[in-house]
Amino acid sequence: MTNYPPLYILRHGETEWNVEGRLQGHYDSPLTAQGRAQARAQNAILKQCDLADFTALSSPQKRARDTAQIALEGLLPFATDKGIAEIGLGAWAGRGRAELLAECPQARDSFDLYEEAPGGEGFAALHARCRAFLSGLTGPHVLVTHGITSRMLRLILTGRDLDQLRRMQGGQGVVFQIRDGQQRRLKL
Repeated sequence: MTNYPPLYILRHGETEWNVEGRLQGHYDSPLTAQGRAQARAQNAILKQCDLADFTALSSPQKRARDTAQIALEGLLPFATDKGIAEIGLGAWAGRGRAELLAECPQARDSFDLYEEAPGGEGFAALHARCRAFLSGLTGPHVLVTHGITSRMLRLILTGRDLDQLRRMQGGQGVVFQIRDGQQRRLKL
């Protein structure tokens, strides 16, 4: 397994489209009041961590940048990197999960929609993008990203195979610490 620097990985807070059950992909929806509260909880968690040698990066997508602004307030400045943007969903970005599940009988659940999306990025391409991003890191980082991308990053960092992606924990308002191939979920 490749030796990666210590990382803290955050998913953006809840958005209006999360509440509505719509897939976002490269589209954006504003954070809800709950999403801003989740980012404040991430800030409280990070305040308990030693971030002295850390650099922070966010996905360039607005929901992640807005989360980073709150979660990193008073801690670290951040830059953006498209390497940790959310998985592309092609023609299905912005559409409702329930509607798409009805149209896509081969999808067992909404997780499969990310793989089945016409013109979408797919899991293999996301895996390659995340691996390339991680190989470019030269020191400890706080990363603010998205649900599927967070899972993919942590899958790679913990040395798991792509078929294990569905089993990776998710969550908004939490922080995942990855050090020496081990994952810890931090919460208040």
